[in-house]
Amino acid sequence: MDNFSTIATQILHTMTTLFSNFFSSVDANVFSILDDIIFIDTDIINDSFITNLLGSSPISNILLLCNSLLFGFVIYYIISLILSHIILFKLQTPYQFVCKIIIVSILINNTTNICAFMLDLNANISWAIRSLGEELFNSEICFSALESRIVPYISDFSNNFNLFSIQGFLKSFSSIGLINLVLSYSLRYIMVKVFILLFPFSLISLLNESTTYFFKSYIKSFISLLLSQSIVALILLIVFSLDFTGNNLFSQIIFIGSIYCLSRVNYFMKELMGGITTTVYTNATSLKTLFKGGF
Repeated sequence: MDNFSTIATQILHTMTTLFSNFFSSVDANVFSILDDIIFIDTDIINDSFITNLLGSSPISNILLLCNSLLFGFVIYYIISLILSHIILFKLQTPYQFVCKIIIVSILINNTTNICAFMLDLNANISWAIRSLGEELFNSEICFSALESRIVPYISDFSNNFNLFSIQGFLKSFSSIGLINLVLSYSLRYIMVKVFILLFPFSLISLLNESTTYFFKSYIKSFISLLLSQSIVALILLIVFSLDFTGNNLFSQIIFIGSIYCLSRVNYFMKELMGGITTTVYTNATSLKTLFKGGF
């Protein structure tokens, strides 16, 4: 009986040590990464890969492909215009089409400037919210500053971690939530780059009434992805207003709630504006539903 008790104690101690080290590692490395992947600006479009792929002139890379598609749409319209006089179906007037293709052509060949403007405007909105927080709390509003603000909370968990206690349970949720944040906003970071590359193609879809739905869906999704960082800034303002010095159960639970709320921002934006979500938890649930019941 004593041997069994000793073995159980050793297993419990080993598990507690492993989880404590893992959670401490998460806390030490995650916060600074979050600032880089959430608060994006024009640096994301100045990446050499994006710049080279888009092309620096109308006759290179993606811009060349898009300008070729414009020429294809012109041929398609001419054929449709001829057929419309034969089989009598309604078509947009040549004047409307010419105006559209001129405007779309100008916008396509200024993709980099337009996307840079959108990114800069969005970054300024989130920066204004964070600047307001700096005046209110005399602290930079970011995840790196949040880490230093909750050091006593983190240190207490690391030094007195017990996996099978309410504090240990909450700590587990906190660290897993932070990992989920990194995965969700890493996916958002990649999707913003994808949407930048799709921008000229979305403009081309405006040339035909049957494809305009693509641009509408695209622009809602893109704006939703960009504005989510402003919502994150607002949530951080609330988090910075909390007092973690007492390290009581209430503040710990509210902190867990704020982490969960941050991880669901993209989902909330989808529900509010439409578009896509980059919430990892939601995608995992969808996969579970997909495979439910077997093959």
